[in-house]
Amino acid sequence: MKKLLSVAGAALLTALAAVFALGQPAQAATGFTVSNGRLYDAGGVEFVMRGVNHAHTWYPQQTSSFANIKALGANTVRVVLSSGDRWTKNSAADVANVISLCKANRMICVLEVHDTTGYGEDGAATTLAKATDYWLSIADVLKGQEKYVIVNIGNEPFGNQGYSAWTTDTSNAIKRLRAAGLTHTIMVDAPNWGQDWSFTMRDNAGTVFAADPQRNTVFSIHMYGVFDTAAEISDYLGRFRTAGLPIVVGEFGFNHSDGNPDEDAIMAYAQANGIGYLGWSWSGNGGGVEYLDMTTAFNPAQLTSWGQRIFNGANGIAATSREASVYASTTPTASPTVSPTVSPTTSPTVSPTPPPTTPPPAGGCTATYTVANSWQGGFQGEVKVTAGAAAITGWTVRWTFANGQSVTQAWNASVSNSGSAYTARNVDYNGRLGAGASTTFGFIGSWTGTNSAPATTCTAS
Repeated sequence: MKKLLSVAGAALLTALAAVFALGQPAQAATGFTVSNGRLYDAGGVEFVMRGVNHAHTWYPQQTSSFANIKALGANTVRVVLSSGDRWTKNSAADVANVISLCKANRMICVLEVHDTTGYGEDGAATTLAKATDYWLSIADVLKGQEKYVIVNIGNEPFGNQGYSAWTTDTSNAIKRLRAAGLTHTIMVDAPNWGQDWSFTMRDNAGTVFAADPQRNTVFSIHMYGVFDTAAEISDYLGRFRTAGLPIVVGEFGFNHSDGNPDEDAIMAYAQANGIGYLGWSWSGNGGGVEYLDMTTAFNPAQLTSWGQRIFNGANGIAATSREASVYASTTPTASPTVSPTVSPTTSPTVSPTPPPTTPPPAGGCTATYTVANSWQGGFQGEVKVTAGAAAITGWTVRWTFANGQSVTQAWNASVSNSGSAYTARNVDYNGRLGAGASTTFGFIGSWTGTNSAPATTCTAS
């Protein structure tokens, strides 16, 4: 993501014969696999990505973002890395720590090299071959992580010039990775700044898929201004479904300088058809697209309107995400140490100060319950917790539904119930509130007939 299109559209091409001729793909033994256009995790369960992009390479100190993204329901995080050709290189040790953070927070890591963005049009961008060199240089930390890591070779590897080389260059990159012994599912981005208005990826995906000796490649389309109607979205994604080729929406937004993408149609079609999506992006955008931040200054308690939409709206992450089955029998562990500090081109926001050894005195709190959104059979609830005259170190909110409502998924709180009686407790990042300070948590619920707001109580610690 980052570029205006300089050209609009090309004639639709329909040569998909090579795609339909593909047989059953070979299956890798240890990690994610592709079969009949679907992605399966190492447990053999179909996996549909629901997550966001995180600009780790520019904000390496923001390691708490992994836990925060997970707390809002994501099952996947696409992590921006640098090969060192354009930005500061992410070392093997740093990448190993990123993988550990994903695993500790029970998410799948999609790792991508961003230095390729707009090659052929942006003179600072590098080639897919150079990106492949980077992956091979850190192969030792990737091998053995096939259950948890998907390798996205290069972000938006061509701009609007020279993109006819996409098929050959992408195929060659895949072959090199396989020859070096990497058996991970590979993700490949479209050209034309990721938006494939020329249909180069769409009409050559079968050739690229066949170039992978393991038949374990997933295609990624980035949806911004080119995809501003439901018809364009369903046509593009539907052609991959018809061809039996795996497709994900690797980036998309709710608005963009090159046009207004139809995020509602993207999310609805993806949900109806079992297609993964990864929104752009958690926080830290610049260059005039700051509106694409989902959080304000990386603070999960301050979701922007885009953040609320993608996490908590219709067909959003909170309501549709399902954790990879490889985590079903594991217990979350403490997050590892912070990754090595890398000097970014933009100064990152400093992580919150660790709590003092002696906690402040406890005080009271209040909780205000509202219905933020409602639809037939379902609703989005929000509770605002406010500390009283003294700082608090934690809070517990209780309420009882009177009309048979139920909570199906929550964020920013740990929610449990006994029948219609519900209890919500703070999570690790939003329990400490200064005097008079507030935080919010939310949930998706179901209802029939009546959906009256219950009375709430708040207990502080």
